[in-house]
Amino acid sequence: MLSAFSDPLPLGDMIRITFVTGAGKLGRAKYDDNAARALTSALRELGFEDDRGASCVVECAGSFKLQHDTGKNLKTVVVFPRILGKIEEDDGNSDTPTASILKDGSQEHMISMSSVAVFTRMLASKCPSWNQKKECIVMIGSIWELVEALDAKLLKGVLLTGAEQELYDEVSADGLSQKDSLVKSEMQKHVEEGRITRFEKSKMLAAVKEKLAVLDKDLAEATEQKKPKKVQKLKAQREKITARERIVEEITPVAPHALRHEAEILKLRKEMKPIIKLQDEARGRLMSLKETAAITRKEEIEEEIEQLEEKSRGWFEDDAEFLARVEVNRAVAAEKARKAAKKKPSGGARSGNSAGKMQPIKWSTPAPSKKNGKKKASTNKPSMGNSFAAMMMDSDSD
Repeated sequence: MLSAFSDPLPLGDMIRITFVTGAGKLGRAKYDDNAARALTSALRELGFEDDRGASCVVECAGSFKLQHDTGKNLKTVVVFPRILGKIEEDDGNSDTPTASILKDGSQEHMISMSSVAVFTRMLASKCPSWNQKKECIVMIGSIWELVEALDAKLLKGVLLTGAEQELYDEVSADGLSQKDSLVKSEMQKHVEEGRITRFEKSKMLAAVKEKLAVLDKDLAEATEQKKPKKVQKLKAQREKITARERIVEEITPVAPHALRHEAEILKLRKEMKPIIKLQDEARGRLMSLKETAAITRKEEIEEEIEQLEEKSRGWFEDDAEFLARVEVNRAVAAEKARKAAKKKPSGGARSGNSAGKMQPIKWSTPAPSKKNGKKKASTNKPSMGNSFAAMMMDSDSD
């Protein structure tokens, strides 16, 4: 690995190099457990970066990603090497931005290229929380700055590259303004309806206190400099921010929103529960072939759950916020399992007897036959049919 990727490859276009490092249960024994670790440690030593969103484009040169092909049931390390070829000629303009400005499929690309209607749907599914919407505002601002930079180049008479021209034609200032207003409106709804988490509430209060500290400093300076108009303006701003602080403090935080694939994850956890019980019961003894297969299935379920959890990560969601949602999902699964175990009836109970005790059996003896209110005289030789009755009549147990 060090020898292959230490120097850039003499190529003009990006290529994808895939290393198979593992497999599922049927082919797991063919690969060393440390294969992926050996490859990635060598790549990191060369300065390669782990990028889960990397694709076969020049901008991803010097990166790699780990994948699990569930169709082929193979685990791979995909490498995008450094290459010598140039992306695109820029006519000698040193201030020309990178030709492929926004990576296809990236968050920036989808935000900038989507229509307002499509962006509205994406915002609901990809950025359901207040904090994610706040980060989306920052992203829209950076795209806006990029478009303004391209506009400034045109005013100077500098030709745009193909990718720059495409971005400039597709992204409009009006569209970005509408998207910015939409996101801010949705953020305001979060606050008004009290749909913020404990983490978001603490973040909002910290930002408000920081703004108040800055305003108090400016207000003191304006008062000292005897600027009544500025003082009046700053006081109005302070009252507005103070009112917002009171509103945020009164909000009762809500739980983090559910994972996107929560239903599938809970179903897999339910499937894994009897396997875990089997594993605990089989500890210390030789397991059968069927039990071994069930334990192997547990490893596959754990991998599937991990993949579904990662797919549930939203846009602009940091590790702390995402892990909090994952922990809530696991707590929900544990609570459902506890309730299911509580509902199961205890063993040994019979129908009609809630205490689970055996009812005593009542025996009765057949009475002698009667005719006209008188006992029938018995013969010296009783028939076989009433032999049992005769024996019972001789008993003193009644």
